[in-house]
Amino acid sequence: MGNICALHVGKGRNMKRKARGIINNEDTIDHEGIKTVGVDNRCNFSTTSDLCICILTWNMNGQVAYEDIEKLVGRDRRFDLLVIGLQEVPRNNIPRLLEKALEETHILLGKAVMQSLQLYVYGPRNSESLIKELKVDKHAVGGCGGLIGRKKGAVAMRINYKGIELQFISCHLSAHAHKVEQRNSQCRHISHALFSKNWNPYSRPAQVTVWLGDLNYRLQGITTFPVRNLIQKNLHSLLTSKDQLLQEAERGQIFDGYCEGTLAFKPTFKYNIGSSNYDTSHKVRVPSWTDRILFKIEDLGNITATLHSYNSVDCIDSSDHKPVKAHLCLKYEKHSSPRRS
Repeated sequence: MGNICALHVGKGRNMKRKARGIINNEDTIDHEGIKTVGVDNRCNFSTTSDLCICILTWNMNGQVAYEDIEKLVGRDRRFDLLVIGLQEVPRNNIPRLLEKALEETHILLGKAVMQSLQLYVYGPRNSESLIKELKVDKHAVGGCGGLIGRKKGAVAMRINYKGIELQFISCHLSAHAHKVEQRNSQCRHISHALFSKNWNPYSRPAQVTVWLGDLNYRLQGITTFPVRNLIQKNLHSLLTSKDQLLQEAERGQIFDGYCEGTLAFKPTFKYNIGSSNYDTSHKVRVPSWTDRILFKIEDLGNITATLHSYNSVDCIDSSDHKPVKAHLCLKYEKHSSPRRS
């Protein structure tokens, strides 16, 4: 049986708190935190889902080769939508590289760009007729620095595809372990700001929201060498209790009611560039799961979601981050599965 987000509990401690916006639900006081869901590796693309989405996030650290793009998108294209969120993007023509890698199977449906922070959504060839609405927005929460302009904030896209209202938010939040409250504040500001200029209080929210990106939450309360020792022994699952993102969600600060797959892969930051070895500079940074993909189903009565994979793409080593990839399939209970394009 698939892991249906609406049915998986995994709640955090209950606390009295008014929640708001995309990050939290305005009508609730008690919070759930992030619900950790398992992965169902079996996916019958033709019969069990109305919409299959492949989601990728990668902090490129200002450099990329075409071979990396090929590895990122992979050869298995049995999905409807491909959502790619990129941070610290170099000045290369990324759309051209993506188009070349995907030209046989998928076309660009929409993009949202704010300097080095970029979001792309691709669909199968001849799928434009399945789009009823597409809007993009962006919100900056910090300045840019360095030669590549490391912009902090979020870019977003709302799209009605196959009759399902989807919202994708790709973000890059402030770095450094001690800036937890700053990251929390940025999440809330992004949540309230996106698509607010022409906001209609009577319009319904997106049925499915996906947040992805370099959220920059770190491991807390443990030093680097015990962390590395556990990772080397393949015991990194023991580190999730130290993860700031899960801790802050449990406190009711961010991402209330969102789902995330089990963190079965190794922490994605910080690596020595060109290798799969963690940072050996004088800083010897604590490895952390900075790169994440979370999702929330708002229309629980009509839509169920099954997570079929959640892992890192370890074969790419040109950045100090490993990309993260998720495969999410949606079933719309109001109608039978449409014919797939």
